[in-house]
Amino acid sequence: MTDAQLNKTRTLPVTDLSLVVLIGASGSGKSTFARRHFKPTEVISSDFCRGLVADDENDQSASADAFDVLHYIAGKRLAAGRRTVVDATSVQQESRKQLVDLARKHDVLPIAIVLDVPEEVCAERNASRSDRAGMPRRVIQRHTRELRRSLRHLEREGFRKVHVLRGVEEIESAEVRTEKRFNDLTHLTGPFDIIGDIHGCAAELESLLAKLGYEDGTHPRGRTAVFVGDLVDRGPDSPGVLRRVMSMVGSGDALCVPGNHENKYGRFLKGRKVQHTHGLAETIEQMEGESEEFKAQVREFVDGLVSHYVLDGGGLVVCHAGLPEKYHGRTSGRVRSHALYGETTGETDEFGLPVRYPWAEDYRGRAAVVYGHTPVPEATWLNNTICLDTGAVFGGKLTALRWPEHELVDVPAERVWYEPVKPLASEAPGGHEGRPLDLADVHGRRVVETRHAGRVSVREENAAAALEVMSRFAVDPRLMPYLPPTMAPTATSRVEGYLEHPAEAFAQYLADGVARVVCEEKHMGSRAVALVCRDAGVARVRFGASGTSGALYTRTGRPFFDDAAVTEEILGRVRDAVTEAGLWDELETDWVLLDAELMPWSLKASGLLRSQYAAVGAAAGAVFPGAVAALEGAAARGVEVRDLLAKQRERAADAASFTDAYRRYCWTTSGLDGVRLAPFQVLAVQGRSLAGMPHDEQLGLIDRVVAGDPSGLLQTTRRLFVDTGDAESVRAGVDWWLEMTGRGGEGMVVKPVQAMVRSGEGRLVQPGIKCRGREYLRIIYGPEYTRPENLDRLRGRFLNHKRSLALREYALGLEALDRLAEGEPLWRVHEAVFGVLALESEPVDPRL
Repeated sequence: MTDAQLNKTRTLPVTDLSLVVLIGASGSGKSTFARRHFKPTEVISSDFCRGLVADDENDQSASADAFDVLHYIAGKRLAAGRRTVVDATSVQQESRKQLVDLARKHDVLPIAIVLDVPEEVCAERNASRSDRAGMPRRVIQRHTRELRRSLRHLEREGFRKVHVLRGVEEIESAEVRTEKRFNDLTHLTGPFDIIGDIHGCAAELESLLAKLGYEDGTHPRGRTAVFVGDLVDRGPDSPGVLRRVMSMVGSGDALCVPGNHENKYGRFLKGRKVQHTHGLAETIEQMEGESEEFKAQVREFVDGLVSHYVLDGGGLVVCHAGLPEKYHGRTSGRVRSHALYGETTGETDEFGLPVRYPWAEDYRGRAAVVYGHTPVPEATWLNNTICLDTGAVFGGKLTALRWPEHELVDVPAERVWYEPVKPLASEAPGGHEGRPLDLADVHGRRVVETRHAGRVSVREENAAAALEVMSRFAVDPRLMPYLPPTMAPTATSRVEGYLEHPAEAFAQYLADGVARVVCEEKHMGSRAVALVCRDAGVARVRFGASGTSGALYTRTGRPFFDDAAVTEEILGRVRDAVTEAGLWDELETDWVLLDAELMPWSLKASGLLRSQYAAVGAAAGAVFPGAVAALEGAAARGVEVRDLLAKQRERAADAASFTDAYRRYCWTTSGLDGVRLAPFQVLAVQGRSLAGMPHDEQLGLIDRVVAGDPSGLLQTTRRLFVDTGDAESVRAGVDWWLEMTGRGGEGMVVKPVQAMVRSGEGRLVQPGIKCRGREYLRIIYGPEYTRPENLDRLRGRFLNHKRSLALREYALGLEALDRLAEGEPLWRVHEAVFGVLALESEPVDPRL
């Protein structure tokens, strides 16, 4: 391009998310222009769509169907947030109206680019094209007439931008410049201090800014204030608030979105007719003493405010009255109206105020939405949304949210400046007891994104099975932020007489590059998760559950005890032990989530023990002694029964071992007498997942908790550290297991000391491998499983599915803990928790 051409270049600003409509007669160069300035995937051609439905791009009889296809594709792209360019003549108002309506439906800007080319040029181009050679000249003439009639009315039709390019030279020299939407500030990552509705409370604003660390409107550490609107009306000094906020915005120290009150005042300043109600009269009176220059600055400031901002990479949305996810980053009158006023149900409450639709209760967006507008007594999170209007002008307080710290900072109002129509203590719609979970969150096939294992799929039939358990048997979901994964068994042993042996576990970790492991005693009980809050108030405020101080539940979410008092007594003893250990202050938390084992096993499985295992043992105890005695009598009489007698004696010994095995897991309890809880990991505390803490440090914390319990409820988890590359250390680990299982222990779990570990190939390593004792496995595989022919058959067991299941559940559990620690809404935490429960329904050999 020559210097002369560069000087003539026409720059066309086009918004990144918009519906661009190319308007021009056939032959005006629309397709060439589209290819030059837009990505091929952005452009939808009516000719191409006509070819899709009729195999002939010139078949005008297929035009209606072709435009149906075009509108459908365009709608799908706009819904996905992708700029779309329509390449059609669009010279008729009716065809443009459909496109403008489509843009409005998806809340994007409709932009027109008009190619006004002389009729002769269009005719010449069509004549040179083999597919258009037969186009009548009258069609081009009609297109040109309709185009010229349309030029003056495009903006009135709804196009937010209209670019008219006249002549071939201007079209060829034009350059399209993509510009971001005004509300797209995703590149700003903060940190931010988001401040709720001020309503003219200038003194409180200055106090809050000082408490946040601002000095004359500027923060020494570069933080940015973000105001959610309603700066004016009702309070004593609206001009002072405007002066401070406008100064901070002008210097780049703040952002501001409009509230409905300054929007109304802005219309007043423009001379529009508005009612002087809801505090506007006070603002008008206070502004009378201000200069015309200041009033003009206020008018310009209010007029330039953007409905909402999307910040911090899309993770934060700030607006005045709240905004559903479908409107985030969109631009339309509907979006602006919702951001300013919210949505109402059409009803009025007992105070004569409109009932607002509780959009936050149904919110499932990934971005946190911070807003104001509806006064609430306390700013609390609901489904990743929070209202910061805590009624400063009504005698409440002025509240700010520090982002990304999620920390609330407030100052009390100096006095009641304006009597509210509705008492401030009334809970706002969408309050703390809203609808945190919904069937749609878990129904059907699900794919859960995890940060440690990518996408984990949950089948529809498995989700249905989990829903049955969750809805009928589980504890309150608000108190169930985690479910432990299934445990992978060790590889099948080739050691004579053993199905499982720790040598295989050590060898597997060595192959995975894990040099140091910890062997933890596997207690003879049931896996238990304990959520222990410092008091019932913490359970109510943090988890939304009343009348309890936590929960104790099984690995499928069921409570261990029907009597809530028994659960509270256990939680109380654990709480006292945590207090004695000093962990509340050390871990800076008001709650702890523990992974543990509850004993005896009969607390959960007493029915199974009585009806199944005990029955087998009793039957064996009754049958085998009599059979052996009869055979011994026959042998004494000279009957040749030696082989049969030896076999029956062997079976009798197996039956006796089976009976001894199951009896070790069941003992009598009375209340909490005889009950033991063996914690072995602190999973999470306030603001932190501790799943990645090395196990030696974890066990050190647990030992302190156990030592702080004088009641005898808590039991230590014995452990031994093994170097997988050292033969002597491995032998010591094997001997420890043999000694422990030889005296009746269940076995052990081998874990990498460093907790979350990846192999050299980058895959997640098993978090633990269980190695069960020889005698314990009689409960699983039957009294005679150790006979050589049975062991040979059992060594063919298939482990890969179980191992895969263990890793997927582990990744989901880690994800749940991360989301819990980051303060994500309950539905997000439970998406991962529910996934663990659903995967438990996958078909896998239950003996593994």
